[in-house]
This record gives sequence, C-alpha cells and structure tokens, in this order.
Amino acid sequence: MLEACFVCTGNTCRSIMAERIAKKMAKKMNVDCKFSSAGIAAKKENITQNAKVALKTLGYDARDRKSVKLKVKPNVVYVCLTDAHKEFVNSKKVISFSELYSQVSDPYGLDVDAYLQCAKEIEKNVKILLEKIKKFGG
Repeated sequence: MLEACFVCTGNTCRSIMAERIAKKMAKKMNVDCKFSSAGIAAKKENITQNAKVALKTLGYDARDRKSVKLKVKPNVVYVCLTDAHKEFVNSKKVISFSELYSQVSDPYGLDVDAYLQCAKEIEKNVKILLEKIKKFGG
C-alpha cells in the first residue's frame, strides 16, 4: 500500500488538515493509500482551534492531535504544501502542491475564514493527488 505524508512547517494547520481531508476523500474515491502528516519544525503542539473549526465545518475529522516532527522514511511519498517545504525534505519521493494545483499559504494566526479558504485549497490539491494515485493503481 502506498503511504503519503503531508508536510508543512508546524503540523498544526495545513498538513494535518491535508491528512484528514485526504483520509476521508480517499475513502469516498476508493483509493487505497495510507496518509499521515508532519512538520519540519513541529513542537508537539495541538492542532489549532481554527483548523479544527474549518475541518468540522467542511465535514472532516476535527479531533485534537499533537504535531509530529518530520522524520524521512525511504518508502513514503512526501507531499509538501509549498515549494519551500519541498527543499527541506531529503527524499527522492517528494512533490509540492504547486505540482498538483497550487501552493497553500499558511493561515496560522489568522481568522476562521482564512482557515476555511486554506482547507478548500487543500481539498482541490488532494482531489488531484487522489486522482493521480487512483490512475496509477493506488
């Protein structure tokens, strides 16, 4: 089974939202893939309140979870939220959202509307990613 890890800075907003969105969308699209998320500078902080609100509003899992620091593993595909994050991932199996639909700006510290917009941009990227995985047999 393919394993994909979404990567952002702190793993409290974008990458955790991408993980949760991907898990639900993959189930609906019948895509067999294991998803996780991590941050290049994660500090075991909880998912932000506004990320939880955005996820819940859009119908995704909004439970608490501590952020996870990125540890690169050989058999994982890394999906970075920005090109800058991609530069930090020391793996040949790495892509950026810019290669799917578009990079996703960091909503950290902004209002719920910014998080909702961010989550909707993540949905667009994740849908394209899942279509590609499905096309190639995942």
